Amino acid sequence: MKRRRFMRVLSTGALSLGLLPLAKHSFLLAESNLPQAVWVENGEPEALLARALQEFGGLQRFIKKGDVVVVKPNIAWDRLPELAATTNPQLVAAVVKACKDAGAKEVKVFDRTCNNPRRSYRSSKIAEYAKKAGAKVEQVRKNRFKPIKIDGKIISEWPIYEEYLKADKVINIPIAKQHSISGVTLGLKNLMGVMGDNRGLIHNNFEEKLTDIDRKILPTLTIIDAYRILTANGPVGGNPKDVKLTKTLILSDCTVSADYLALSLFGLTLNDIPHIQKAYEKGLAKYDRKKLKVRKVRLA
Repeated sequence: MKRRRFMRVLSTGALSLGLLPLAKHSFLLAESNLPQAVWVENGEPEALLARALQEFGGLQRFIKKGDVVVVKPNIAWDRLPELAATTNPQLVAAVVKACKDAGAKEVKVFDRTCNNPRRSYRSSKIAEYAKKAGAKVEQVRKNRFKPIKIDGKIISEWPIYEEYLKADKVINIPIAKQHSISGVTLGLKNLMGVMGDNRGLIHNNFEEKLTDIDRKILPTLTIIDAYRILTANGPVGGNPKDVKLTKTLILSDCTVSADYLALSLFGLTLNDIPHIQKAYEKGLAKYDRKKLKVRKVRLA
């Protein structure tokens, strides 16, 4: 019997016995018991990620065999990891490995930097760690941005990096930092690293423009690196006194929810950060923040 016909007969038989609805019910029940966001603390980057993914039902929920995955860290600055201006390279490597283990065909790592890209990729150690983990690490090229329709209040279109748009799945890995203009830089703002053109223009009417563009390019998952956070003089930093070791990771399939949770790291509320507030107002959040199901874990 041909495989396709066999599966059809098997499905028909299972349906007649009431097994498929039961299986579907069990699956939905398992999904409903999962959190909408996970907060894990008191561990090293690899351990934080492993526990967060475990609590969230595994990366296989999102990454399928053969997927091309973009991992988008913050590599913007020519800074060492200890200065908390760029995403922790150990976390980036752990995410790349997890994607590979989940069946990803290819994992690409890139960011449009503010400082010299070669120096930023090297100083942050992200290029080194990501390559060792099996990622394809590449610098962003100016001729690979593609205009997409935004149809926002102010912006009608904006160029987005083509490799980002082509990916099957995207994992956004910002580092949690204070920012002199936007208050904080987290998941929503980290997506500026795939935006082309003059990004300085986005900072005028910032919350309106950023959220309009972001709603078109939201990632599959957001993993906020708060192993170290930058508490002042962000986003560039440079003074070790501004760095706080918090050993925390926040994970969600809703970027807005992840950003909202991270505000407490800085003693901030939603009212303090207009662009996250605007994201809620425009419906970018998948979950109601007042009913957000958060699972908090402190590692031993």
